[in-house]
Amino acid sequence: MSYLTVGIVDYGMGNHASISQCLRDLGFRVRISHLPEEFNLVDVIILPGVGAFPAAMKTLHERGFVIYLQEQARLQRPIIGICLGMQLLASASYEHEYTVGLDLIPGEIVSFGNRCWHIGWNTLECQPYDPVFWSSDRHSFYFNHSFYYQGPFEYQAAVARYSISFAAVIRRGSVVGLQFHPEKSQITGKRLLKKLIMGLVNA
Repeated sequence: MSYLTVGIVDYGMGNHASISQCLRDLGFRVRISHLPEEFNLVDVIILPGVGAFPAAMKTLHERGFVIYLQEQARLQRPIIGICLGMQLLASASYEHEYTVGLDLIPGEIVSFGNRCWHIGWNTLECQPYDPVFWSSDRHSFYFNHSFYYQGPFEYQAAVARYSISFAAVIRRGSVVGLQFHPEKSQITGKRLLKKLIMGLVNA
């Protein structure tokens, strides 16, 4: 497994340290860069994120990642978005203001409302048609967000329940979004992340 390289997009709004350490613990090589061309030779691209959607999209545009990631998705290269990174995969968001996203998975990012913030452990309810995630059905993962994906059910590989049922995992081919933090979800999160990466590479 050590021959696989995972690239982490650095746009100034990601928890790179915890994700990179988690990946190295799993036996992957890691490359972190703010330059799109640095990802041409990696096996999987991870888009992390902590912060607000509009600021994240602004920086991704400035660093040339919007067009680059859209091109890579068309080439069916594996892309994984985590937390805010998952939300950036959607068509648009209503966080602070309406902002167009990467539009890699159709849908919009909306608020839970009433200042609700979903923080802590929650259980996945996975769709049986996706073997990568089905093995994590009824397992708990760590969440920290106040907005969620709202879009076609066909792209929702797993849901969780808070004030409403919401998409915890979205997927369109080789593009996958995880609303939770696998790197903060102990052995269960590491196991899922490893299975996901290997599954995308070998698809």
